[in-house]
Amino acid sequence: MIIRAGEPRDCAAALAIWRAAVDATHGFLTPADRQTIDAQVGAFLPQSPLWVAELGGEVAGFMVLDGDMIEALFVAPARHGQGVGSALVAHALSLAPQARVDANEQADNAVPFYLAKGFERIGRSECDNEGRPYPLVHFRFPARA
Repeated sequence: MIIRAGEPRDCAAALAIWRAAVDATHGFLTPADRQTIDAQVGAFLPQSPLWVAELGGEVAGFMVLDGDMIEALFVAPARHGQGVGSALVAHALSLAPQARVDANEQADNAVPFYLAKGFERIGRSECDNEGRPYPLVHFRFPARA
């Protein structure tokens, strides 16, 4: 697996991964919110500090790391359980040892994933960052001594 800085050519693959992953894990989104968020992600990705994970020459997952904040981390559903997300988190922690991330509480794979990676809960919000009724769990990676 190769983790590398994203390039403009990676945005279409990242958006396709986002769509497939959200379809697989975010069934709680209303159709209208799903459509709105899709447009926001499509506009956001080309301007973002993107990292991609490649397996066999194909983009298998991506992460947006802005400073110490993991703004997004998504893996192609066909690659779930193959270490792609773990590799992206490890890369984030190599760059930002006290990384933070917000995870949708209703995405049943997200909270256990970050807890298993050693992140600690530091808070919760009733709504997402846009005020929609999708609770977020806030995590931080503990400082290392």
